[in-house]
Amino acid sequence: MELSRLTTEQRNKKSMNLDQMSTAEILHTINEEDKKVAFAVEKVLPKIEVAVDHIVPSLASGGRLFYVGAGTSGRLGVIDASECPPTFMTPKEMVQTVMAGGMDAFFNAAEGSEDNENQGGLDLQTRKLAKKDVVIGITASGRTPYPIGALKYAKTIGAYTIALSCNQDSLISSDADCAIEVVVGPEVLTGSTRMKAATAHKMILNMISTATMVKLGKVHENLMVDLHANNYKLRERAKRTVSEVTKATYEEVEKILIQTNYKVKPAIVMLKRNVTLQEAEEAIVQSDGYVRKAIDYLS
Repeated sequence: MELSRLTTEQRNKKSMNLDQMSTAEILHTINEEDKKVAFAVEKVLPKIEVAVDHIVPSLASGGRLFYVGAGTSGRLGVIDASECPPTFMTPKEMVQTVMAGGMDAFFNAAEGSEDNENQGGLDLQTRKLAKKDVVIGITASGRTPYPIGALKYAKTIGAYTIALSCNQDSLISSDADCAIEVVVGPEVLTGSTRMKAATAHKMILNMISTATMVKLGKVHENLMVDLHANNYKLRERAKRTVSEVTKATYEEVEKILIQTNYKVKPAIVMLKRNVTLQEAEEAIVQSDGYVRKAIDYLS
């Protein structure tokens, strides 16, 4: 597909005189276009659901989730993957990003590296991609060779593949088991897909990782119960979380959290069922990590 035909490369009629607008007009125009992003994401929710429902059993069985992209797309993957360990206490290898040009490209643009289709597969090969893993190729245009190469290689391994793009009938979609095409329309600044396209992809990656972690038992009610409480703010959040669920006082909660090394899940179960740390941890294991099931297990 020629670049000029891509929605992400077309000119936005509402910003044709962008260079003549006042500051207020520029900001209003960008804001009006940004409002369209959530509605575009809403249209692809069924596809996102399919993706999540394949990722969950994969990670539950020891598989890994790989975000693959170049430029802004790769950076979005890095942001989402890097938040999983502190938010959900996942192992660092569970959600990873493979970025064209390597991790140095996060800070220093390596635009030429995105054109190497073979390198996408080779970089996954170095991560020892396995059949139980899942690979998400991220590209606004839908035609970036690097993530396309990654998906092609993943399919030869038998890993589940997901394409995330911003154009209909994207080239990358043909190499995906699940194709998510979120069409947000032309950018205010022509071709600058760090804007609406990136916002849409950021929203979708947030949805995928959050929904997946909820389904893996890392959330109780709407609370983060697997957070890594390694600083003052997070330790205070851990206290509030345990107190909110158990209705225990801050003093009682603090004593229990010291025993659990500030792990929220066993603290909740200990207070809810008046059991030892060992009993609480065993119940959590028997309940596949779900706090609610662990509490019921000890009833």
